Amino acid sequence: MVETGRRLLGSAAAPSSCPPAEAGGGEMRRGKPCRRSSHCLWLLTAALATARCCLGASAQPDKVVWAINAGGETHTDVHGIQFKRDPLEGKIGRASDYGMRLPIFRSMPEDQILYQTERYNEETFGYDIPIKEEGDYVLVLKFAEVYFAQSQQKVFDVRLNGQHVVVKDLDIFDKVGHSTAHDELVTFSVRKGKLSVQGEVSTFNGKLLVEFVKGYYDNPKVCAMCIIKGSVEDVPKLLPHPGLEKKEEEEEEEDYEEGAERKPLSKKKVKSGPRTPDPYASDNSSLMFPILVAFGVFIPTLFCLCRL
Repeated sequence: MVETGRRLLGSAAAPSSCPPAEAGGGEMRRGKPCRRSSHCLWLLTAALATARCCLGASAQPDKVVWAINAGGETHTDVHGIQFKRDPLEGKIGRASDYGMRLPIFRSMPEDQILYQTERYNEETFGYDIPIKEEGDYVLVLKFAEVYFAQSQQKVFDVRLNGQHVVVKDLDIFDKVGHSTAHDELVTFSVRKGKLSVQGEVSTFNGKLLVEFVKGYYDNPKVCAMCIIKGSVEDVPKLLPHPGLEKKEEEEEEEDYEEGAERKPLSKKKVKSGPRTPDPYASDNSSLMFPILVAFGVFIPTLFCLCRL
């Protein structure tokens, strides 16, 4: 593919469609402009884009140090990453292809197989991954909920080397919904016999143990996983999901509105000075009212008694 891009670039650069400049006193003879100059420029731009695409696609797999298709067979994705057959087949847990009957959103059609198969276990299980070189790495964990149709049905943790919980209470349905691809990215580094991940450090013996920890809700699982040497920018991104983007925008708007409503409450209180006397504090009219009522009742009663 790289060679093809270079050939396109070479053919675009060849001035076969434009008339050559004529010599004359060291200056180019002025005349009508080349009618096909715009076509040449377009072809050159396309060739550069093709070459860049080909170079990027061929360089990506070189950074992958380990990749497996859990519960499935060998698969090479659209980026050229080769996911090997599940090494735990017939050893630990169960393989499932229940998701094969469903389309997986956010994934390329050619790569949906990576999210349609999975390995799960009724107890905690994991993979031992050899890491031979020092450097910065990204662990890519691929998931899709293809069975449960609501949250709080399958919740589990992901742990590294028996002590670093890098993903806590993962609820795939709550994250992205049903039959939708979801990738968890975990960055870590290996230097001088030490594993550093999420601010924690532990001794590293050349192998990374990735465990899927049994929780209170159903069984832990994984669809596929790989380790890329580099940064998060080197990891291929999933396709956009309009529903998820809208949900994130709504959450951001709600947070903004709540912040706007709370803002006046955070203003400094203005001191009011001495308290104003209450004009009704010294009013005795409430005390005189029952006396007047009693006096009004006593006079007629006295008058009636005198007539008797």
